Amino acid sequence: MDATTRITPAHRLRSIFSGSVGNLVEWYDWYAYSAFAIYFAPHFFPKGDSTAQLLDTAAVFAVGFLMRPVGGWLMGIYADRHGRKAALMLSVLLMCAGSLLIAVAPGHDSIGLAAPALLVFARLLQGLSVGGEYGTSATYLSEMADARRRGFWSSFQYVTLVMGQLLALGLLVLLQRLLLTEQQLHDWGWRIPFVVGALCAVTALYLRRGMQETESFVAARSHDVKRRGSLRVLLQHPREVLTVVGLTLGGTLSFYTFTTYPQKFLVNTGGFSKADATLISAASLLVFMLLQPVVGALSDRIGRRPILIAFGVLGTLCTYTILSGIAAASSVWSAFAWVMTGLVIVSGYTSINAVVKAELFPAHIRALGVGLPYALTVSVFGGTAELLALWFKKIGHESYFYWYVTACVAVSLSVYVFMRDTKHHSRIDRDQDDVQQGAAKA
Repeated sequence: MDATTRITPAHRLRSIFSGSVGNLVEWYDWYAYSAFAIYFAPHFFPKGDSTAQLLDTAAVFAVGFLMRPVGGWLMGIYADRHGRKAALMLSVLLMCAGSLLIAVAPGHDSIGLAAPALLVFARLLQGLSVGGEYGTSATYLSEMADARRRGFWSSFQYVTLVMGQLLALGLLVLLQRLLLTEQQLHDWGWRIPFVVGALCAVTALYLRRGMQETESFVAARSHDVKRRGSLRVLLQHPREVLTVVGLTLGGTLSFYTFTTYPQKFLVNTGGFSKADATLISAASLLVFMLLQPVVGALSDRIGRRPILIAFGVLGTLCTYTILSGIAAASSVWSAFAWVMTGLVIVSGYTSINAVVKAELFPAHIRALGVGLPYALTVSVFGGTAELLALWFKKIGHESYFYWYVTACVAVSLSVYVFMRDTKHHSRIDRDQDDVQQGAAKA
């Protein structure tokens, strides 16, 4: 479809769907690693106690995050210069390669230290992909949505993000309870989700070929190429960059604490079986996913800032109690209730963080402005969440992690209190004016 074609409501909906499905596949592949880590950890690492092996896989999970700033930087530049669509297609190709490599990698018993090295390389590819996916996807969905429903439509980034994680967990439940024995899962069954992910990435690539470029990019494309997608230009927006870092810090740490870590937390600390822990995680994520468009739509009515402040206040006051409750839960239902409470609070961040970041920047630097500072912050705080949680447990001070999460949310709360509400000061609404002003100066 020609990029200059005027976007009709049908084109808009189709493009949002195609972008969202591709996002789903990307995050399914990313989270399959975390969901199946309890089974493939002994395959890639030397024999030892379960906490040590999980610590090793969490370290590799964190290493994958180190590539996310590189992905946010390279893909952000590419998206701002060559289009959101082109960057989104490239990111899904990288994810496919990483998943396929994990699916076929030999184990430690066969090739020794080369096995964890291959795992690290695959996660680096996936980290590069996801680092580029977030900023470009947030930009694309926010630009493609109409102004009145921008919060609602952009929330589908986290709908599909969570759905990707949910599908990874759903496949694990299916394999655990119906298709494979525990031993088969440990021996070879853990490879199945990575094969599925690689095949789904090919489907996502096909769907993204039919996406239409956004009007904001098309409008900005013909004016002053040197101003688009560069670190020099990004540094001309220091307040916006620091705002992205500050509002992401506590949100991303809380997100990973209550989405990816509970499966291990419930087994390693709560004493639940692997199957029960997976079921609790899957059920809570399903409800969490359905909350995203509800809160996103609410932000279209009352603004983004009040919802972010609600997350900051509740996260600061309740995180320690919630994590202590999960650790002490004695039944599946009580564990579900505690995890779900945390996720309801986190929805105040996840549902609208993408649109808030996109609304901070002008079109010529938007994908890089959203992607790079976000990826840097996620690498430092989100990527190390499991690693720190497991390390604190290993040294006998697990509750220190609860206070750490609380403190980070409090820092983000200070940013929410003093930032402007982007719903009423959105740079996306000014894209056409920015282009016209640039042309007049030229």
